[in-house]
Amino acid sequence: MTTLKKGDKAPNFSGLDQDGNSHKLADYKGKKLVVFFYPKANTPGCTAEACDLRDNFERFQANNYALLGVSADAAKAQAKFKEKYNFPFPLLADEDKSVIQAFGVWGPKKFMGKEYDGIHRTTFVIDENGVIDEVISEVKTKAHAAQILK
Repeated sequence: MTTLKKGDKAPNFSGLDQDGNSHKLADYKGKKLVVFFYPKANTPGCTAEACDLRDNFERFQANNYALLGVSADAAKAQAKFKEKYNFPFPLLADEDKSVIQAFGVWGPKKFMGKEYDGIHRTTFVIDENGVIDEVISEVKTKAHAAQILK
């Protein structure tokens, strides 16, 4: 699981979004970047989290933040998710889990008594210089924007 913490240099990630556009850490230099990892597109918790971020998007923009969602879903699933809920931010389709593993959010989980490997819902706030400013592992899906924009 993630060993990244406040003050660490953010991983120099690169990935493709729902439309096949490339995103990398360097693209966001000069902006604060919120990278939010979620287990699966179109599931209740992930939808609540992403919709809360969407509903507060103007506040993020006003404070020089860019947002980037990441899961291991295929580009087609990410595109449907983005379209269905009108998300104003890109969603990385990290099918090979390279971004997920770079941030250390893949690992054992328990759900209904079963143990399996999956994405741990985690958000990283990265400053204008590519340094991690905050790691949020206890994500409140319905009030996530408030956790970030304190």
